[in-house]
Amino acid sequence: MEIKLINIGFGNIVVANRIVAIVSPESAPIKRIIQEARDQGLLIDATYGRRTRAVVIMDSSHVVLSAVQPETVAHRLNTKETPLNEETVS
Repeated sequence: MEIKLINIGFGNIVVANRIVAIVSPESAPIKRIIQEARDQGLLIDATYGRRTRAVVIMDSSHVVLSAVQPETVAHRLNTKETPLNEETVS
């Protein structure tokens, strides 16, 4: 299984295979998820003091806050990059 890393802003990276959802932080249910993660010690704030624009929910129940738009993170997730050590099969 290939591990793909996604930049979520300011040099912070998460493993793409572990992402469950990338959502906007404005709704009440998402705010509740953020608060519950904070209370349980599962919140990772990667905003560097900037406004939270995306909430990345991981399969480990960790919640990662990002200052990058959800659409930008999703675009980075869908972008195919060629691995550096790719060998051609002949």
